[in-house]
Amino acid sequence: MEGSGSMDKKAIVESVPQRGFFGHPKGLFTLFFTEFWERFSYYGMRAILLYYMYYEVSKGGLGLEEMTAASIMAIYGSLVYMSGIIGGWIADRLIGTSKTVFYGGVLIMIGHIVLALPFGATGLFTSMAFIVVGTGLLKPNISSIVGDLYEETDGRCDSGFSIFYMGINMGGLLAPIIVGTVGQEYNFHLGFGLAAIGMFLGLAVYLATRKKNLGLAGTYVPNPLSLEEKKKVFTQIGIGSIIVAVLVAAGLITGALTLAVFTMTISVLGILIPAVYFFVMYRSPKTSAAEKSRVLAYIPLFIAAVMFWAIQEQGAIILAQYADKRTDLSFMGLDLQSSWFQSLNPLFVVILAPLFAWLWVKLGSRQPSTPVKFSLGLFFAGLSFLVMIIPAFGGTETLVSPMWLVLSFFLVVLGELCLSPVGLSVTTKLAPAAFSAQTMSLWFLTNASAQAINAQLVRFYREDTEIVYFGIIGCASIFIGLILLLFSSKIRGFMRGVN
Repeated sequence: MEGSGSMDKKAIVESVPQRGFFGHPKGLFTLFFTEFWERFSYYGMRAILLYYMYYEVSKGGLGLEEMTAASIMAIYGSLVYMSGIIGGWIADRLIGTSKTVFYGGVLIMIGHIVLALPFGATGLFTSMAFIVVGTGLLKPNISSIVGDLYEETDGRCDSGFSIFYMGINMGGLLAPIIVGTVGQEYNFHLGFGLAAIGMFLGLAVYLATRKKNLGLAGTYVPNPLSLEEKKKVFTQIGIGSIIVAVLVAAGLITGALTLAVFTMTISVLGILIPAVYFFVMYRSPKTSAAEKSRVLAYIPLFIAAVMFWAIQEQGAIILAQYADKRTDLSFMGLDLQSSWFQSLNPLFVVILAPLFAWLWVKLGSRQPSTPVKFSLGLFFAGLSFLVMIIPAFGGTETLVSPMWLVLSFFLVVLGELCLSPVGLSVTTKLAPAAFSAQTMSLWFLTNASAQAINAQLVRFYREDTEIVYFGIIGCASIFIGLILLLFSSKIRGFMRGVN
């Protein structure tokens, strides 16, 4: 089946059993649990990866410098989001979303299995390559299949995405507690093994129920390459791969390709790729005058989102380090694991998301505009860093209460719920029609760019620079939020009727 016109869409929806999972199509069960286990594996691995990298070899770690480990974490996150562009293209042009999701899951599982084995630094970088490519194949495409389950006029669609989003956060909530405890209490490789089992369970659910529950959803190729185009594209990919391989090999042999050089290259790409996207969209003859205006309106929103994610994503890097080194892990008679704090973000999302959804519905036409919601997101993100200055005033020699981290994670989630759900929606609305298929990639690039910048930022964090570090980044976020607020009506004018 090629294309997905109205007739095709009707046939796809009719092939999916429409009742069976909380009043939703049965396929939502398949996708919910596949994504639950995929996020369990990813966030479980991420909760202990930083510690695995910088803990001494005698404690089961790799003994890397803390600054280097933090930088690797940021680059890893950036590459995971950048690879979504490739995953979207493969699904759209070659094999469809269903197969792409499956192959992505297999690669992720292999990545976790490699980490579970004692292969040292070689195993670390090999597993990262598998997980980066695998997540890029799976992440953007599984969301796309959710959309395939519903007619365009089906009122259950938004609710279906909300349930799916809960699956993501429930996986992210449980993983740091289970994988974190096993990894830190017993053995890091055992923890990574649990992450591999998580992905295996996700694949098992997907394979066992896909045919019966998903029908034709995800089986079509929306914009297939012709035979001629395939030859051309594969030739270009082949030549490009050979050039990259030669450059990497030469860099490694001569010693020119160091970790610092690689990190800086990704950081530069994190800024260049979206800049090229915007330039191409704006200059394209296929973009109308009204669409050009909307592209300009999207640029400040994109920058604001990058600033927000730069703070939010440091929850798994700098705040994870803070939990391990600066926090009193004996609290009210409990012995806490530093990895458990990674559960706070999804916990607060699960609790607060329904409240925010209710609030926006309640306010209706009186709710804040998109630029104002973005600026609110930046205020909360900035505050989440500024509160971390307070315990530092007492000196950095004593351990601080874990409640400071709880407060910081709480504040950044308030910001996330103002900015994140609105972000994807406004991205699709402001995108030129000729570039609509690539808009999801552009939104994911806000996170990729943020983490590419973080790879350089996190190098400045040390216990003796805490006040300056949290203060400058927190104030920068609030400052950008203020500028966005001041120009919000101007930006709305450029949005040409989009709210």
